[in-house]
Amino acid sequence: MEATVEARLIAVIGAGAMGSGIAQVAATSGFRVNLSDVSTAVLEKALVSIRKSLARLVKAGTLTEAQAEGALSRIATTTEPAEAVSEAQAVIEAVPEDLALKLEVFRRLDGAAPANALLLSNTSELSIAEIASATNRRDRVAGMHWFNPPPLMKLIEIVRAEETSDETVAAVEELSRRMGKETVVCRDARGFITSRALAAHVLECFRIAEEGIATPKDIDTAIRLGLNYPMGPFELADYVGLDVLTAAARGLAEAHGPRFSPPRLLLERVEKGHFGRKTGKGFYEHG
Repeated sequence: MEATVEARLIAVIGAGAMGSGIAQVAATSGFRVNLSDVSTAVLEKALVSIRKSLARLVKAGTLTEAQAEGALSRIATTTEPAEAVSEAQAVIEAVPEDLALKLEVFRRLDGAAPANALLLSNTSELSIAEIASATNRRDRVAGMHWFNPPPLMKLIEIVRAEETSDETVAAVEELSRRMGKETVVCRDARGFITSRALAAHVLECFRIAEEGIATPKDIDTAIRLGLNYPMGPFELADYVGLDVLTAAARGLAEAHGPRFSPPRLLLERVEKGHFGRKTGKGFYEHG
């Protein structure tokens, strides 16, 4: 694939919140999309979520009903990833942040996707070089880090490993542009730009609460109103998932030192199974 990116079909592997959102953006941008996950139930839930999201955009005047219906018509689903990628020009992986899982997925994708297809990972902090090591096309593997929710967030963080080619980076930049996104490019280092910076901010706010300087609620208010962030760090942690944040912090601590170690305030909640919105309780109660 040259830098002009004549992609017509994009395969998205993983139909959770990120994968379904990525599929929606691609389909709305005119691409045909093959969305794959392990079960029909997950895929049906993803389609329900996409329909609701498109309906909100129609109500807001961002899309017409015809555009929304057109986007839906361009999304096909399958529980067979090899089928999803067999004719794709670009494959975007959006499975959970587990390196062993991603290595297995990329090994299979490498064997099933066309030889010139791009293999892109939506990882928010894992090593692209390690992920690419499962393939025989390391020059065509890159990070394509989306942000939640994909239909609304404008940024895509492109991560290039040492063996990622200039042509691949240019292709992902063009692909992102065609989907209405802006891009930044960074070197392959755990946490990249955004996850590393955000983790430092959130973890320090946790330590402020842990030291008894202020309550989580007051810290959230201070960050929202004083720094003009859309969400406070404790609200954000509950939204993302305290378990996800803990795993990311441990990975960053391994790569960059103890300043990223998860504070006791976070670990205590995770040990009790309080992960945030997904469990109904984190730093806040969620009905």
